[in-house]
Amino acid sequence: MARTSSKSSTARKTDSTKASSASAPQPGPAERRAQGRAQRDACPFGDLAKAPKAGAKGARDPVAWLDASNEGRVPELAPLRRERMLASPFSFYRGAAGLMADDLAALPHSGVLTHLCGDAHLANFGFFASPERALLFDINDFDESLRGPFDWDLRRLAASFAILARELGLRERDMRDAVLNLAEAYRDRMRGFATMDTLDAWYYRLTSDTLLKLGGTDDAELAVIRKARRGTVRVFAEEATERVDGALLIRPGPAFAYEDARAGERELRAFRRGLPAFIARYRASLPVERRALFDRYQLNDVAVMTPGVGSVGRRCFVLLLVADGVHPLFLQCKEAGASVLQAALGTKATARPGERVVHGQRLMQAASDIFLGWASVEGVGDFYVRQLRDMKGAYAYAEFSAKDLEEYAEACGYALARAHAKGGDASTIRGYLGTSRKFNESLARFAANYADVNEADWNALKKAKAPKSAARKSPARPGAVDRASPPLAGAGGQESVQSRSPQPVARRR
Repeated sequence: MARTSSKSSTARKTDSTKASSASAPQPGPAERRAQGRAQRDACPFGDLAKAPKAGAKGARDPVAWLDASNEGRVPELAPLRRERMLASPFSFYRGAAGLMADDLAALPHSGVLTHLCGDAHLANFGFFASPERALLFDINDFDESLRGPFDWDLRRLAASFAILARELGLRERDMRDAVLNLAEAYRDRMRGFATMDTLDAWYYRLTSDTLLKLGGTDDAELAVIRKARRGTVRVFAEEATERVDGALLIRPGPAFAYEDARAGERELRAFRRGLPAFIARYRASLPVERRALFDRYQLNDVAVMTPGVGSVGRRCFVLLLVADGVHPLFLQCKEAGASVLQAALGTKATARPGERVVHGQRLMQAASDIFLGWASVEGVGDFYVRQLRDMKGAYAYAEFSAKDLEEYAEACGYALARAHAKGGDASTIRGYLGTSRKFNESLARFAANYADVNEADWNALKKAKAPKSAARKSPARPGAVDRASPPLAGAGGQESVQSRSPQPVARRR
């Protein structure tokens, strides 16, 4: 028998050592629950009810915060962001994730970490299609996603229900019941995920059918679900596109324009200059099998858009890609900055902003968009990319009754628990939450307290004089899509993008 060389023996020994290290025993569920209980001793539930004093004067200045947070955004859109935040206390809250992150950083927290949404207010939950075309209910915004204390997401979500309840004119009791229902749903589902098979918990999805079983059959809920199922990209394309000289292009309209036309043209030109490299980088961020699908499409058109409330001023572009000249695909390219949680938590970035958003979304969602990816444009910014419309839907929360609000709170608590169990450790969170309902009570007190803070901040912004900034101007042609640069072709991951014509494309009147 041939003798084994000492070199081979050493190599096997090294490999064995690595394998032994990789398979080192991890703390079991009971030990992790104990770690959660220890964190509860360090930060009792009562500490989680604390909030800044509403209207207190001092270093905390919501108006100064808003002005400072416009840095790096499209300057001409600052007045629009302010206008949208002034619409109501809830609108202000939607745009003030960074302000709340600063507040939470100054308060006690659980110390039990998971991956956070970072902006888990109630309007950031909704329906979307899985790759298998099932309709899921889940978190749908990860712009601020980062690892942090699980209670930060819960407190932001709970406060959003308190703020909306007051805005709807509901009783304080109704507001409290909604938050208690949210907390109990989160605790109940976290107990379930902590005892579930690891793979089953990872695969778990909250579908539209599950929601109907939770709340019972409701005509309004059924209408939202049916509308989402009908809202495919082909349906959207019928109203959002037109043919010009045989090519499918984005139809001009307010959704695809800045109110300041010159700013829109400037930003669009800068983006288009870097578009060939951007497309190549985006393609490289996709899994290999998705690249094969992406390569079937060619880029036909580009437009700007202004999404949401908190995102106003962040650059956002829409790409219209077409396969075989007739099959449309809309991709939204949304600028990503540093997470507002980063400074609050004192952490350092470990990835580019667009990549951070995508990793957070892939980790926390039950299933993610098949075209989810990231890329950057030199001199413009970092972006993440996703489908603009694909069976997406949301509840009309402005029309909620007290019962609707309570049922929706349960659904959001359910969805957030699933996301936190996937992005962290359910047993440790379960250990912190315990078996009593004291956590629920603390969360309800915090939500009411922070609703007071938010309303005071909103009133302070209403009273403040608007800063001097560029005047808002309407486009010379409402909703015009900039054609100063030629339309593009050849998206499918090619290094260069060919222009169809050096002249602007004529529009039908």
